[in-house]
Amino acid sequence: MRLRNQLRRTHRQSRKEVFETVHALSKEGLTCSEIARRTGYGRRSIAKWLTFETPPDRRRGALQPTSPLYFEAFLTQCWKDGNRRGRHLFHDIKHRGYTGSFSNLERLLATWRRAERPESDKDKDKDKDDAAPARVGVVDSTYDNAPVRDPHTGHWISPVVAAALCIKPRGALTVNQERKVDALKQGSDTFATLRSLSMRFRGIFHSRNSARLEDWIDDAIHSGLVFLARFARVLRRDIDAVCNAIDLPWSNGQAEGQINRLKTIKRAMYGRAGAELLRARMMPIQLSDLHTK
Repeated sequence: MRLRNQLRRTHRQSRKEVFETVHALSKEGLTCSEIARRTGYGRRSIAKWLTFETPPDRRRGALQPTSPLYFEAFLTQCWKDGNRRGRHLFHDIKHRGYTGSFSNLERLLATWRRAERPESDKDKDKDKDDAAPARVGVVDSTYDNAPVRDPHTGHWISPVVAAALCIKPRGALTVNQERKVDALKQGSDTFATLRSLSMRFRGIFHSRNSARLEDWIDDAIHSGLVFLARFARVLRRDIDAVCNAIDLPWSNGQAEGQINRLKTIKRAMYGRAGAELLRARMMPIQLSDLHTK
C-alpha cells in the first residue's frame, strides 16, 4: 500500500510537470504537432490539455457492487452514527448487495480512520513513509529510492520497464531504450549492478562454458540484492545440472515437444473417439521419429 501510494504521487507529479511543459511550449508559439514531437504525447491529447487550465482528473469507472464506494452514502451514515466495526459494516452492506471482499472494505475504513487521527500522528507516519525505501520484490527493487525520468520525454520510467531493460542486450535495444538504460544506470546503482550481472549471466549461457558460473554466483550472492542472491543460492544447490545444461549440446526439448503434441491430440479427441483413432493419429508422429533417427 505504501509503495502504491508513492507511485501514484510520483505519477501525478509527472503528469503535472508535463502539463505545465505543454502550456509553456504553447505560449512560445509551437503547434500541437511540434509539442507532440517534443513531449512524446499524442497530438490530440496535447490539443485537449491546452483547453484546461489545470491537469484534468482521470475519469473514474462506474462503481459496481464489488466496490464499497458503491455503498458510500450508507457507510458514511453508519460511521457518523458510531457503527465503525468492520465486520458489522461488512455484514450490513452484504445484505444490501455488496459482492466484494472484506479486505476492500477495510482499506476504505482505514483511510477514514487515518483522516480522524491527530496531525502529530500523521506527521510521524509520513516521516516513516519517506524514510522507508520502495523495495518490494524484484521489479520494485530496480530503483534505489526514487524513480528515474526518461531523458527524452521527461516521464518517470516504470519499474516494469526498468526490469525488462535489465535483461535486454545492448544490440537488441532501440534508440529510445538505449537512452532509458543509460539514464537508469546513472540514476540507480541497483539497476547498474543488476544489469551488469544479468548480461554476464546471459554471456555464460551463450558461451556454452560453465567455468565462469561459480564466480558469477559468488558475485551475485555478495551483490547486496536479496532476490538475486536467493536465485544464485538455488543455482548452487543444483550446480551439476545447471553446468550440464550450459556445457552439453543435448536437450529434452524434442521429447517434451512430442509429449505436448500427444496431449493436444488427446484433448481434441476427448469424449468423441477411442484408442484406435488415437493410435492411428499417433502413427505419423512415430514415423517422423524414425525418419529423424
